[in-house]
Amino acid sequence: MSWDKELQELDQRGALAEAMGGEEKVARQHHFGKLTIRERIHAMIDPDSFHEIGKLAGVGSYNEAGELINLVPSNFVFGTAAIHGRPVIVSGDDFTVRGGSADASIAGKRLQAEGLALELKLPHIRLIDGMGGGGSVKTIETAGRTYIPRVAGWDTIVNHLSVA
Repeated sequence: MSWDKELQELDQRGALAEAMGGEEKVARQHHFGKLTIRERIHAMIDPDSFHEIGKLAGVGSYNEAGELINLVPSNFVFGTAAIHGRPVIVSGDDFTVRGGSADASIAGKRLQAEGLALELKLPHIRLIDGMGGGGSVKTIETAGRTYIPRVAGWDTIVNHLSVA
């Protein structure tokens, strides 16, 4: 029995994930003077040190024969890397996939990045390009105040603050 077909699909998923939201969306990022999340990660870390985790995660489309024809990757990229030789966890939102929207992400990946950094006692560098915030602005307008929203994994984030 050969696993060639399955291995080919894994390679195809990897290539589709590397393409992020597609050429048009990448060009849009560049038009606004922004690097993609993958470009930002690679500009910051030691060369060839990034080992992505969860790269193959996403929503696949298949034809009638069950063959992968497209993949919308997760819009959250993370992995291990090194900066000046020091190991780190690095992550960020991919704005080429649904504008980096949290509802488009594979939620577990964010929590996995935080948890892995805590477990391995590594710094977690989260590259943040911008967030929606519309809801909190609307709350201030209507209620006259704001609030701290519930954040899944907040306990892990707080515990990570004590990691040197």
